[in-house]
Amino acid sequence: MGLKKLLNANSKKALQISTPPPLSPIPQPPPPPTHLTPLPTLTLSGHHNHTHTHLLRYLNAHLAQPFTPTHLLHFLKSKLHHHPSFTHFDFHIFNWASTIDSFRHDHSTFEWMARTLAISHRFADLSSLLQFFASNPCPCSDGIFSCPRTEPIFRFSINAYCRVGKLDDAVVAFESMKKLIDGRPSVALYNILIHGFVKCGKHDNALKVFDTMTKDRVKPDVYTFNILISSYCRNSQFGLALELFKEMREKGCSPNVVSFNTLIRGFFRERKFDEGVSMAYEMIELGCEFSSVTCEILVDGLCREGRVSEACEILIDFSRKGVLPNGYDYYGLMEALCGKGNAGRALEVVDELWGKGNVPSLIACTTLIEGLRRLGRIDEAFRLTERMLKESIIPDSVTFNCLLQSLCDVGRTVEANRLRLLASSKGLDSDGMTYSILVSGFTRERKQKEGEVVVDEMLDRGFIPNIATYNRLMDGLANARSSV
Repeated sequence: MGLKKLLNANSKKALQISTPPPLSPIPQPPPPPTHLTPLPTLTLSGHHNHTHTHLLRYLNAHLAQPFTPTHLLHFLKSKLHHHPSFTHFDFHIFNWASTIDSFRHDHSTFEWMARTLAISHRFADLSSLLQFFASNPCPCSDGIFSCPRTEPIFRFSINAYCRVGKLDDAVVAFESMKKLIDGRPSVALYNILIHGFVKCGKHDNALKVFDTMTKDRVKPDVYTFNILISSYCRNSQFGLALELFKEMREKGCSPNVVSFNTLIRGFFRERKFDEGVSMAYEMIELGCEFSSVTCEILVDGLCREGRVSEACEILIDFSRKGVLPNGYDYYGLMEALCGKGNAGRALEVVDELWGKGNVPSLIACTTLIEGLRRLGRIDEAFRLTERMLKESIIPDSVTFNCLLQSLCDVGRTVEANRLRLLASSKGLDSDGMTYSILVSGFTRERKQKEGEVVVDEMLDRGFIPNIATYNRLMDGLANARSSV
């Protein structure tokens, strides 16, 4: 059938293959609204407007008949997909191609079209496509075996349905796919369905899918169990979650860090803190590596319960055993300790963990600096900041200036200035406040020479706004010298 003939056909006539065996017709979806009259099915009645004429010329220029699935796929991906006016006609072109006597879609065109419709959330069109695929399988299925790409096509589509909560459509697609493939669906496909129901709060439906999976003799994997354990915990059925965990191990499926994290969180939610901590040590015995999430659940949970000292001991023990994950941020513990005025203990924890290679985060360090400074432990705050800078952990200017002010207040302006120079070498530039704090400190300590050096640097860097400010600073330093 020629393209002009198709465009001039009656618009009420369904698209069909003219040679046997006939292809099942696909309902033609309307394109997105546009200020131009859309092309509803690539068939027109009446006059051709500019858009239709342009599309006809575009097709003739880039998709000459006869064409193969490879040609069509190239056209859809490389030409039509990037066209500003015609990209939304991709499914219409796909349908039109299926009416060509000499053409038959294969898994490449089906897969690209399914992915495109799923990604663009055209789910009604996606359902039509899957129905068409079920009635008109890929040419790979003409022999005794089904097309190996059948399950991947349906899996992507089912995953898309589950992501947006269209679970009924997902189930329909799943049942349709089971009739097309050789053997049983993969465990990954069952996991997608189970997770979709769990995410939508339909725990009972998830269990039904799990039962079907068992009857189909598809062996569940660690992801299957993790999804259901999490669902039990969310539905306040922690006892059943523990039973499933036990069943998981009896069936030879080794739990991973997600399994343990879910149960530890469940224990803490049930206020069974000792059992949760014990499970963490069981992970160590089994050789299951901790994640940052594991430590966050344990430390944050204990701190919220007021068991901050226990959280410190556990974290130090993990560090000594070498199981504390790299990159774990123990800021929460620093905040809990400093918030209770226990910055000294916080510093001990940092020294212990840092010595074992668990470098604190910037926010953990600045929290501790502020905690020490509020307690008047300026020397320790100074040494911590110096250590940070040497490790290229750069504090924010507010925290840094507050520490400089505290040093100057206790007559340690020279050390404050030395720290400022170290910070500058690491990329923390001094600002106007930094210079003002140091000049004021040198003035109080009657160190005119050092103060003048700082004032000159201020002037060179443009931090003295006018001559009056300059004179005031210099007068202060001159008065300090005359009073010596």
